[in-house]
This record gives sequence, structure tokens and C-alpha cells, in this order.
Amino acid sequence: MIRIPPFLEKGQKVALVSPAGCIQPACMERGIRVAKHWGLVPEPGKHALKRYGPFAGTDQERLEDFQQAIDNPEIKAVFCTRGGYGSARIIDRIDFSALEKNPKWIVGFSDITVFHSHLQENLGIASLHAAMPQTYPDFSSPDFAAAAESLRKALFGEVLSYRFGSRFPNRPGTARAPLTGGNLSILYSQRGTPTDIDPAGKILFLEDVDEYDYHIDRMLTNLHRSGWFEHLAGLIVGTFTQVKKGANPYARDVWDMVQSYAAPYSYPVCYGFPAGHVPHNHALYMGIPAVMEVNNTSQEPSSLVFYP
Repeated sequence: MIRIPPFLEKGQKVALVSPAGCIQPACMERGIRVAKHWGLVPEPGKHALKRYGPFAGTDQERLEDFQQAIDNPEIKAVFCTRGGYGSARIIDRIDFSALEKNPKWIVGFSDITVFHSHLQENLGIASLHAAMPQTYPDFSSPDFAAAAESLRKALFGEVLSYRFGSRFPNRPGTARAPLTGGNLSILYSQRGTPTDIDPAGKILFLEDVDEYDYHIDRMLTNLHRSGWFEHLAGLIVGTFTQVKKGANPYARDVWDMVQSYAAPYSYPVCYGFPAGHVPHNHALYMGIPAVMEVNNTSQEPSSLVFYP
């Protein structure tokens, strides 16, 4: 049974922390600006702008900011400023006892998939796969406006529903189940750890960025051999951006790879959902029940509706 954190109200405090990669001050400024625009009170982490190699400070500094954010009862949501790499280095040292007593929204994607997976599998707490300040583009961008509005709706408890098309052939059908998943590389890296997820009976969402074509197939092959694709309620393939070709280019694109592993089963599959490393990165509730209705024509868009 998933626990849903309280939805936000104007005037409440939210934390801006950097549990993974380092950021520029402009990134923090964007996060503060958006939070204030929504009537929230942003509180940047003490170490959020630090640098230690590719990280936003040492493991201890990043851990300290995240720990303080979840321990502080006045903080009602934790916005991760960016992904990159580093969340897995601190996840096992975080004391989640305060979050278990008083759940709050953890927001982010990409490397933040580590937190989404841990919250679902070990604490039974829902979270938000959504845009982060590092990925906020120009405020005049219509794509960002749509992504930001979806995050605002999710945080404030408004209806979160989508209608979307696909340039690839979907497998039609309807699925009613909680959503899980996130960044493919991170899910793959967490296999065999306490943060590994079990997607059986759920709608699995996958996305990734800047990976070689054969790396993607290697990760999907691992999931296939582990039985991940056997007992899904549904499969959503988000955006796979900046896919790189190896020295000997792979003969298949991502759609072909996924289709080959999902082919033996009958659950609905949709491709190209507008979430991932793109400006139109629409918010997704992780762990919360959703209804996915997949169609296979451009005249009949597919839909995804959450029921928190």
C-alpha cells in the first residue's frame, strides 16, 4: 500500500538540494524563481552550490543537506536541483525515519530515480518524477510551460492526466496499476541492491539520455533475463534522447529493442511518452495508481490518468 504525501499549499516551505551533480548559481536561481511563482517559500540547501569533482560537495555535505530537508517538519517538499551522478553514493546513509512518520514529496528524475525506487520498495511512499531546475529551459518556452504546469498540478493535488500520440506503433490496451521505473541506466545500476524494484503487476516507465545504442540493448537484455517484462501491467517508453552510435552502429533503434522483449506478452505498450530528458518533461506520480489507455492511431491519442 503506497502512502501519498500531503499536497502542497501556498506559503509552505520547500527545500532545494543537490544530492548528485554540481550546479551553477543560475540553476538555483531558476528553482527559487519557480517556487516563488507558485507561492512557495524556497530554502536552498547549505551545500547545494558546492563542488567536489563532479558532485555538489562531498558525500557528507550532500547527505547533510538531504537529511536536513527530510528531517525539518516545516519543509513540505524536497526539490532536487539536478541529476548527474551521486545519489547512490549517499542513499544507504540517509535516515528516513522522519520521512516515514511524515511523508513529503521528493521531486526529480534521472539520477533521482535512486530515491524514487528506494521510497517505493523500502518505505512505500509516493514521489514525483518531474523536471528539475537544471533542466528548466527559458521561461518563454511552451514546452517548459507545459512541463512546469504538470508539476504544479501534481504538487498541489490537481487532476494529473495526459493525452498523447506516438510516431511508433503502440500495442493497444488498458492497464490499471501503480507506475514505477524511471531512468533505465539507474534502474540497471541498482539491480541486486536494496534499492532494486519489482515491477511485477505495475506499469513500467523507462527513459534515458546520452547512451550508446548497444548499451541500451545490454541494459534491456538484463531486465529481460531478470523477468522484468513478463508480469507487467503495462509499459510506457518515454524519450530516449541523444542515443549514440557505436563504432559498429546497431541495426535496431530503441523502439525495436523494447518491442522485441515485450512482444511475447499481451499488456499494452506505448512509445514516446513526453517525459525524460526533454523540455516537455511531464510530471509522473511514482508508486501511485494510474489508468493507461493505449491506442494505435494518430486520430485516437493514448491517455494516462492518475488516481491519488
